[in-house]
Amino acid sequence: MPKRLIRAAGFVIVFLLSTGFDQASKQWALNLPVPAGCSVPADLVAHTCSGIPQTVVHGHWDWVLAMNTGAAFSSLDHGAWSQMLLALLAFGAIAVIGVMVARTRPDQRLERIAYGLIAGGALGNVIDRLRHGGVTDFVRWHWGSHYWPIFNVADAALLVGVALLLVASALRHRARRQTV
Repeated sequence: MPKRLIRAAGFVIVFLLSTGFDQASKQWALNLPVPAGCSVPADLVAHTCSGIPQTVVHGHWDWVLAMNTGAAFSSLDHGAWSQMLLALLAFGAIAVIGVMVARTRPDQRLERIAYGLIAGGALGNVIDRLRHGGVTDFVRWHWGSHYWPIFNVADAALLVGVALLLVASALRHRARRQTV
């Protein structure tokens, strides 16, 4: 078996697990309470109703069903054309990540895991865009009256993946400085 294929196995496993866990969690979230007469996901996508918060940790963490029809923090929210544009960008990013994974060295395990998280998060959100016309969000963190944007498992995977790439870069830089 080619060595590149073996190295890619870790990426593929993380990619599939993060996409699968994201989709399973979103399927669960679609059953969160909404006001009577609110059609899920159509009315949430149209922003004509919103989910009813369910407290997980009082004052800090709620489950609340929402649909994000834009990009990060609801930017680029311009209807169906923006959904297709964002989906195409995500597919392009996944393709570029695949090339980057193929170019990693054997010692770059952390990078391949990070790329798997990023690609899995991107695919998880694009599946929602194509299926529902928006991304299913349901995790809301807050501190008293300060609320962070509602997010999902795919968003968390993307964030952790980027953080791991930064850590890997810092570790590589540190190792280079010690060999000089």
